[in-house]
Amino acid sequence: MANNNSLVVQQAQAAINQLKYEVAQELGIQLSPTGYNGNLATRDAGAIGGNITRRLVQIAEQNLSSFKR
Repeated sequence: MANNNSLVVQQAQAAINQLKYEVAQELGIQLSPTGYNGNLATRDAGAIGGNITRRLVQIAEQNLSSFKR
């Protein structure tokens, strides 16, 4: 099965990674500097992902509101 998670803008990967580390730090969750986080609790991973999604929605809403007349 093909991976449908390919990025449209390749530079977005660095921004998403930066956001992941910022959110984890704010939540007090320690991420591995090697990039492997297989020992991360599901609850912590979900908290990080949920907060990233919340921020991305806020950013999109702000960008969309600037286009309104």
